[in-house]
Amino acid sequence: MDVFQNMELFSELIQCGGNIYTWCYNADGSLLQSNCPEAGFLSGAFDLFGCKKKMLDYGSRHTTPVTLGTAIGMTWAAAFEKDGSVLKRAWVIGPVFYQDVSLRGIEQGLQYYNRLETSVAWTMQLYEVLKTVPVLQCTVLHRYALMMHYCLTGKHLTISDINSESLGQTCSTVQQPAHDRHKVYMAEQGLLQMVRNGDLNYKQALSASMGISAGVPVRSDDALRQSKTSIIVFTSLVCRAAIEGGLSPEEAYALGDSYIQSAENAKTLDDLEPLGLMMYDDFVRRVHKCRTNPHLSQQVQKCVDYIEMNLDKKIRAADIAALVGYTEYYLTHKFKEETGLSVTDYIKFVKIERAKVLLKSTDQTVQDIATALSFSTRNYFSRIFQEVTGQTPMEYREK
Repeated sequence: MDVFQNMELFSELIQCGGNIYTWCYNADGSLLQSNCPEAGFLSGAFDLFGCKKKMLDYGSRHTTPVTLGTAIGMTWAAAFEKDGSVLKRAWVIGPVFYQDVSLRGIEQGLQYYNRLETSVAWTMQLYEVLKTVPVLQCTVLHRYALMMHYCLTGKHLTISDINSESLGQTCSTVQQPAHDRHKVYMAEQGLLQMVRNGDLNYKQALSASMGISAGVPVRSDDALRQSKTSIIVFTSLVCRAAIEGGLSPEEAYALGDSYIQSAENAKTLDDLEPLGLMMYDDFVRRVHKCRTNPHLSQQVQKCVDYIEMNLDKKIRAADIAALVGYTEYYLTHKFKEETGLSVTDYIKFVKIERAKVLLKSTDQTVQDIATALSFSTRNYFSRIFQEVTGQTPMEYREK
């Protein structure tokens, strides 16, 4: 099937979940098609709120999907069709709300657009149209965006590849059922543990965790205020986790204050979009740097970093020896001399540490985790896990 056939099928499929509409723009921003009955008005709003320009600017420079938010809480997701590196068409899903938005919340949000000098008639029409905009959890919108990207490119991505405020945004404001609260807590703890560990290879676990918890749930009539509160709370948690991981309180608090101020200064949801992931990545990298063992040689540290960044692959001593220009025999002796562990044991230990995070912070099956960490079989994974921890994976998860 060609792209238009793929997108026609995709549009029909997501319509099964409610009034989720699709749009297609060419590279100069002209609307080519949409299945939305209010296409004329909402495409105008998409342009008026600045989302179209930001989408085209982003799409001209990137290939990954992006979410586009407004101060009133209305959100779209976009993916891009390219001819080489040149933007050909932009495809959009939306608009949606991440939670029910009150009339007061919309009025407060519209204050950020006073400079647009919209007419009273336009504003009244907006209120009527917004009554038809569906509420959709952001994790669902993100997964739709990943599906749309696949329809356009045939390439698989993860949620963390989407350019959006993944950690701090109020996308989980629809209240979780009581029986999910423990899962949400454990998912958040998994994210914080990766900060404590300075785990640079956090994206795989981050994407899996977001299926359970997409951020700190708070409620507010003002969608922008809600997003700010959520990212401020999460920044505070990450800041403390970084201190526990070895970052100095002076550096951690100064960095946290800087990100909190940036959140407070944001004027729209779109301004907040990159902040959460940027903050999280910044703290993880700083903790990793301060935890780097000063007693390791540059070559062995390079091997350690390579192992930690490639846990999803089969790693052999011969491969990392070639990475630093050593023979396998020399590396295995030097590695054990400096770390106290053989290369094989170190790889097992680090993979089991990652497995512990995934078991506690996600709903992934033991088989899925074994596969994700490139163990040959579930039984082999379970045996190694028990050797390292004294428990089976399921015992550890249920503890």
